[in-house]
Amino acid sequence: MTVTFLGVRHHSPACARLAADTIAAVRPAYVLVEGPADMNDRMDELLLGHEPPIAVHTGYRDPGRRHGSWTPFCDYSPEWTALNAGRAAGAELRFIDLPAWHPALAGVRNRYADAEARYGEVTARLCRDFAVDDADALWDHLFEIEPADGLAERLAVYFDLLRGDTEAGPDDTAREAYMAHWVRAAAAHADGRPVVVVTGGFHRPALIRLAEDGDRSWPEVPRPPGGATARSYLVPYSFRRLDAFDGYQAGMPSPGYYQHLWEHGPAGAGRLLVETVVARLRARRQQVSTADLIAARTAADGLALMRGHRHPARVDVLDGLAGALVSEAIETPLPWASRGPLQAGAHPVIVEMIAALSGDRTGRLHQDTPLPPLVHAVLAVLGEPGEERLDLGEETGRERSRLLHRLRVLGIPGVLRISGPSPAGGTELTERWELSDSEDRLPALIEAGAYGVDPQEAAAAVLAGRVPGADLDELAGVLLDAALCGVGELTGQVLDDLARAVGRAADLGALGHTLAVVLAMWRHGELFGTSGSDLLGAVVRATAERALWLAEGVRGGPAPADLRRIEAMAAVRDALRHAGTPLGLDTEAALGVADRVAACRDAPPDLRGAALGLAWSLRGHAAGDPGRAVRGAFVPATAGDWLAGLFALAREEVLHTAGVLELLDELVAALADDDFLVALPALRQAFGFFPPRERHLIATRLTGLRGGGASPYDLMRLDAAPELVAAGMALDERVDAALRREGLVS
Repeated sequence: MTVTFLGVRHHSPACARLAADTIAAVRPAYVLVEGPADMNDRMDELLLGHEPPIAVHTGYRDPGRRHGSWTPFCDYSPEWTALNAGRAAGAELRFIDLPAWHPALAGVRNRYADAEARYGEVTARLCRDFAVDDADALWDHLFEIEPADGLAERLAVYFDLLRGDTEAGPDDTAREAYMAHWVRAAAAHADGRPVVVVTGGFHRPALIRLAEDGDRSWPEVPRPPGGATARSYLVPYSFRRLDAFDGYQAGMPSPGYYQHLWEHGPAGAGRLLVETVVARLRARRQQVSTADLIAARTAADGLALMRGHRHPARVDVLDGLAGALVSEAIETPLPWASRGPLQAGAHPVIVEMIAALSGDRTGRLHQDTPLPPLVHAVLAVLGEPGEERLDLGEETGRERSRLLHRLRVLGIPGVLRISGPSPAGGTELTERWELSDSEDRLPALIEAGAYGVDPQEAAAAVLAGRVPGADLDELAGVLLDAALCGVGELTGQVLDDLARAVGRAADLGALGHTLAVVLAMWRHGELFGTSGSDLLGAVVRATAERALWLAEGVRGGPAPADLRRIEAMAAVRDALRHAGTPLGLDTEAALGVADRVAACRDAPPDLRGAALGLAWSLRGHAAGDPGRAVRGAFVPATAGDWLAGLFALAREEVLHTAGVLELLDELVAALADDDFLVALPALRQAFGFFPPRERHLIATRLTGLRGGGASPYDLMRLDAAPELVAAGMALDERVDAALRREGLVS
């Protein structure tokens, strides 16, 4: 009996051919493949006749851990070709790795993650020796472009060198011990026929050693612990999700190119890559001439010859294209010189080249593939594409809203909320959604099906997974989403965590966001599906008190207005106004804090203005003379920031208190040109707190004040951008100064 160990690189066309050819030649009794052993009884489902790329998605949750991971396959995955060749040869097929939910794979989101990080020193030395940029170019140079003769032996030498004396961590040790147990059992039950083992090359040396001695009975497949849920389903996958340039952890980058390599060989792949890049650029109206195309191919052929390649490799073609099509200096390193997502600032031609490399293929499941109950539950009620308007005053509208929010939380494509109630939006009772078709919807629904049998259960599981380690802002978001989804049992848990987080919060902006969310839920319990419980009220009270305590301690000089800090003060105002008496909030103490902050010269301008607005809005009048406060704060460098805080909290009071707008007009008109240009951006932001209707009222009063016949609309509409007007005014001032300096004007 012979055991053939094939160490492969995941998603390598060369390894995929080797696996298929080896199995066809030796016709083994067993084909053992690195993959989740709990899928062995579903091998027929996996090999129904799908169109790759596809993946096995596994979702796991227990009281202490939640995990989702993928085991992806494409046409040129060695694991995929081994299974199909094994089935054709009449072999018994087995996955031999631990299930995806097992603690040994707890940190693995993609099972076929490359191991280069474990032996970076060796690959770096090999890259230097072979004069290539990275491990991907090294792999192509050694295996993908060269003829296949002796490939198995060369791979064995390569992976033996890479593994060397590297000590595997405890997770890999557990996985390798489990896989070796399967190898021993298959060898013992093969009746003298061959066994072929296909695993990542990193594991091959250890498996050869471990398979020599030990238990030869069939190993048991681990089961999830009590109280845990683990579900696995087949999902359509895509080249985009496989691509290293899109952040995928494993295998080869540029799956579209390697699909060409699998189907057409090195020469055909290079030619098709050039044609695809040129077609994409021309479709986007980028100028690519026939001469450019000839230059790219000539450069790729020349680079291949110089680098010792019989046919242009991936990097040869890419370097040739970049040289022929990019005439400007490239500010960032070429992305194929290293592994990882495409960096911001990449040249547009480079971006299109990477997109062409990636390809746009999406897999398709066979029509008989079992789907999780969640898919059927959603598709039965989701409805046709189009806009939906929901009346949240009706129970049917609220129930439909909860369903759509659950799908939003699950990340289902094609479900977009356009408008609706929010913590800062009052009691709006209409919600608008846009439903659209998306090819990514089915995969997303199948993956979500691992978290529950219906949308409510799945959304609750996803929301619960966001709680551990969440900061104050994130907890507030979970709380609001739980309320919108109608997941009541989660709300209490999040409120407990939120109450503890409030007590140690140091960020006034985050605290204000939390207060706005909790106050809205306390005030509008029917709308949000919450009861206005004592616990909600306690969190409102604690958050408001903590926010005031933090506000009094904030110090800082002139700086742009902090909108989150201003919103926090607005949330405190709303809490005192709407919940002060029922929840026993100390309004007089809050007013004392507001007065002290408003008068504190060491506090930031926006906070001082917000504090004055808080006191003004709660008392119904300003403490002291509002005109004096406005005059005192109207310094060109900080006036707009101070007014932003004031307008955000006391907009109506400013608008309807006699003399305030007139005073502001006087102060702005008195600014020197330079001071006006300094103050203008912040002033624009401050007056942005007035809605259009109130801005029209302000314009009407100002035109009346000046006695002009202009329409108020003339003050509110500008043909040019305000920034352009300001720049023009500054230029006029510089020109006038130059003319006066030269004596050309008096």
